[in-house]
Amino acid sequence: MSLLVNTTYRTDEQEIMDDFSLTGHVLDNTLDTLAKINKWLGGNAVVLSGLKTMLKHQSKENTITIVDLGCGGGDMLRLIADYGRKHGYFFKLIGIDANSYTIAHAKQRSQKYSEISFLTQNIFSEDYKKMSCDIVIATLFLHHFKENDIVSFLQIALKQSRIGILINDLHRHRLAYYLFKLITLGVTNKMIKQDGLTSILRGFKRKDLINLSKKMKVTSHITWRWAFRFQCIINSK
Repeated sequence: MSLLVNTTYRTDEQEIMDDFSLTGHVLDNTLDTLAKINKWLGGNAVVLSGLKTMLKHQSKENTITIVDLGCGGGDMLRLIADYGRKHGYFFKLIGIDANSYTIAHAKQRSQKYSEISFLTQNIFSEDYKKMSCDIVIATLFLHHFKENDIVSFLQIALKQSRIGILINDLHRHRLAYYLFKLITLGVTNKMIKQDGLTSILRGFKRKDLINLSKKMKVTSHITWRWAFRFQCIINSK
């Protein structure tokens, strides 16, 4: 029997963070540390490069509304806000997360950003379905769901967004799994170590993303990025 991790199929194993009732210092530490790891491993660059592509033909005279799903501590929204300020965009940024404690944490970290607001909301709720925006961002978000739920959600998001959807998620790869083990050797937070590895095993291969696009009957622009990320842009019709 092989001792190597099997990445043939997405795992159904749940992450600790999937519990929306989580609160406290450990969650605070997890959110802040994950933001740093995401930056180290190129996640911020994946979002910014995708955003640049999607904004290429958009007027800077108009307000661009961007919704970040599963926003966590709001670090991605703060990054986008800084980008908007630097390049002369008027952004209205909305972070959505189903954990009210996480939203409170994000609000506290984002007090200097008047263009950012947050909502405690489930993406499958009727209230969420009524929202409209220009761009929907899903960073390390889709892997939390099973395929049918992903298709259902993306179809809703595509109708909501004037410009399209920007996806930044994990490449399910054996090397990514062991690389994460290596870089978290000094991390004592169990949630980060356990959830990080589970996240990779819940991630995607290129064929998975192509299959999702086929089910949605859309064309997606899929690009592999370091470290083991997929950037996927789906333009609204």
